[in-house]
Amino acid sequence: MQKILRCGRYEFDLSRPLIMGIVNVTPDSFSDGGEFLARKAAIAHALCLHGQGADLLDVGGESTRPGADDVSVEEELSRVLPVVEAMVARNFPVSIDTQKPLVMQAAVAAGACLINDVNALQADGAMAVAAASDVGICLMHRQGTARTMQIDPHYDDVVAEVKAFLLTRANAAVAAGIARTRIILDPGFGFGKTRAHNVTLVNALSELAAAGFPILAGLSRKSLLGQFTGQLPEERLAASVAAAIIAVQKGAAIIRVHDVAATKDALTVLGALEN
Repeated sequence: MQKILRCGRYEFDLSRPLIMGIVNVTPDSFSDGGEFLARKAAIAHALCLHGQGADLLDVGGESTRPGADDVSVEEELSRVLPVVEAMVARNFPVSIDTQKPLVMQAAVAAGACLINDVNALQADGAMAVAAASDVGICLMHRQGTARTMQIDPHYDDVVAEVKAFLLTRANAAVAAGIARTRIILDPGFGFGKTRAHNVTLVNALSELAAAGFPILAGLSRKSLLGQFTGQLPEERLAASVAAAIIAVQKGAAIIRVHDVAATKDALTVLGALEN
């Protein structure tokens, strides 16, 4: 796997796992929807996560939870741009979590260094926006849309199908002029997958990483963890930290989390004990 991730003016060393802190500027995200919708609250939360040790702040203005409603470009921009601009002004690395090319373009113009797209740059114009920039790109697998993805998802071989999709999208990105060192792959835990599919993919992270691209794992507070523990999203701290550690041990290079401080401590201990 590559050891350097290039994201605009930033260059990340992948010899240790990176922590991506989640900043949901939404009213309806599954875990913290509405908590950081107000601009001041979102900025304060982003600053807090950076202070706790987040390597990247992933700012999103549209929920991608199962059944989520669509948000207009104008509304999404009004939510995310002030937060992106505030973090860029402080020279903090910012990722924009969006499916919309116009939002990608505006966020990159404002200084975002990574595009995190659950739709893997499949929207009309998305690949062109990414290729015209020098930012990092995260390509995620999802079966269906937010409204349909958890309605009886089916695979003949979930690992093979997810891997094939991700590599197809990565190859399309390379063909469009995006350097391999800018590309991240995300298997999309919970996005059109059953509990069994998610468990299988966690245990196949090393196989996905063997393709040569860094893998992002987003398991934080997910319903999969609630299925194991019976806990509500806000009660899944210990479960989320355990999932992050396992994902890193299985081959993930980037962990997308709500709880940065606890995850950082756990990864610090893991690195110290392993080395």
